[in-house]
Amino acid sequence: MSALTVANQLTLLRMLLIPALVILVLYGLNGWALVVFVVAGLTDALDGILARWWGQRTTLGALLDPMADKLLLISTFVVLTSPALDLPNRLPLWLTVLVISRDVIIVVTVAIVNLSIGRRTFQPSILGKLATLVYILTAAVTMYFNWRGQPSVFVDAAIYAALGVTLASGLHYIAHATRVLSDVS
Repeated sequence: MSALTVANQLTLLRMLLIPALVILVLYGLNGWALVVFVVAGLTDALDGILARWWGQRTTLGALLDPMADKLLLISTFVVLTSPALDLPNRLPLWLTVLVISRDVIIVVTVAIVNLSIGRRTFQPSILGKLATLVYILTAAVTMYFNWRGQPSVFVDAAIYAALGVTLASGLHYIAHATRVLSDVS
């Protein structure tokens, strides 16, 4: 089976949509940015469904899919944080820093575990999946109300939901890694 399955092509499309999304937000084309974000989200849903239905799970897809998700969300959060843009709703810098730091901490923790005791796979937790969902909703709600040109309390609520799930999932991953390390020693 070729590594460039339809599912992997959709993942690559999602990665190619990231610069378009950022450019659209930078140029104030918030409606189009929202459309691109939704299309990118649909490719995320479709690639997983197609890979399972058609039995086309690949090592490349297992690497590309989470990478595409992280790149999309981090790029979106960074551009929606920019103080240089005249956006009715911006994500606070502290949230973007926390979201990125959480991902860095998870990667570093997995690397430490793998270097200390050998290769281990960490399946995404429910909290990790919930965090991704909340980040997607936070970005979508922010872009929607930016397109509408109005500040919204829904954006504020999404920001604090993202804060809560970031802290909870980050601590959960650290506790899980600590348990894995303790079980080996």
